[in-house]
Amino acid sequence: MLCVLLLWVSQPLPGLSADVKSLLEQARAYEKSEDYAGAERSYRQALTLAPNDPEVLKRLGILYQTELKFQESIELFRRALSISTQYPEVNFFLGASYLGLNQFQKATENFQAELSTPNPHPRCHYYYAIALVSLGRSDDAIAQFHQSLARNPKDADALYQLGRLHMSASLEIIQRLTDLDPDSFQLHALIGEVYANNKRYEDSLKEYRAALAKRPDAPGIHYALGVAYRNLKQIDAAEKEFLEALREDPNDLRVNLYLGEFAVGRGNYAGAIGYLRVASAAQPGTARPHFLLGKCYHGLKDLEKAKAELVIAAAADPNDTETHFLLAKVYREQGDSKSSAREMEEFQRLSLAEKEKTYERARTTPQ
Repeated sequence: MLCVLLLWVSQPLPGLSADVKSLLEQARAYEKSEDYAGAERSYRQALTLAPNDPEVLKRLGILYQTELKFQESIELFRRALSISTQYPEVNFFLGASYLGLNQFQKATENFQAELSTPNPHPRCHYYYAIALVSLGRSDDAIAQFHQSLARNPKDADALYQLGRLHMSASLEIIQRLTDLDPDSFQLHALIGEVYANNKRYEDSLKEYRAALAKRPDAPGIHYALGVAYRNLKQIDAAEKEFLEALREDPNDLRVNLYLGEFAVGRGNYAGAIGYLRVASAAQPGTARPHFLLGKCYHGLKDLEKAKAELVIAAAADPNDTETHFLLAKVYREQGDSKSSAREMEEFQRLSLAEKEKTYERARTTPQ
């Protein structure tokens, strides 16, 4: 934790004498070289010259915090706040020191105060969430972790903590369902989903079948079975389940898309069109249904309709190599050699770029 807390921003130093500024710079140099005793001497000298400056108090407090001297840091942070109640970052670092002492309620109060300042410390939401977790306020903590991710979507620490919280909640719910009835529909369906999310599709099938036996008319189970079979490449079984799911909701985008894919894979282009039309109407901006429709119309020798669908697919996903390759073929068959060459050139460019990415991943992946 504390290595992250060292990421603080020096504030402008108006009003400080040249001697104090020099001592602060000297202290920072000592800190960077991990000479904390030297840094403390410089900060103490600066504090003698400017005993009521909140920046000097804050910096010495951060030094003590780095050395895990939390009580000493708290005294300095509180002195700084008595001079300036919203001095930048001081409430954050005070909350962090309380967190180091496991005084979680006090930590949350200071993190809240920091968040009320014009420019709160960028890690405040994260550490506020950590304190809330320690107080058992998981829902509030989740909200704060999401706030941290809103500031930095690549915040791996926040993602990890969210994963832990959701996993703990899931395990707790599974245990409660087990205590209620170890053979319930709800428990089998939930465990089936857990297995599916972890790509344990054979295990998920067993749980989904058990759930369906308990409640044959439960919506969504046939779809879940279909997805599991599809991932196991058992296409006939998947199609059977998706047809059952289609009876539950004839306009389901996913079900229609999967059934359309299966029909295209078998060369049943006329049979696929109905499913794919439903899928494309549900989400007109999605490339995949339009690409498959283009493939169907090409297979049925309707080149104009094939071109129209493939143009839409290419606009929706300009980086899909399959679309450009098939579009080049359609243009060539229509006698439009210029457009065909353009699409083939794009196909080759994208294919080469993908090969280079694959090579780079293989080169940098540890063996």
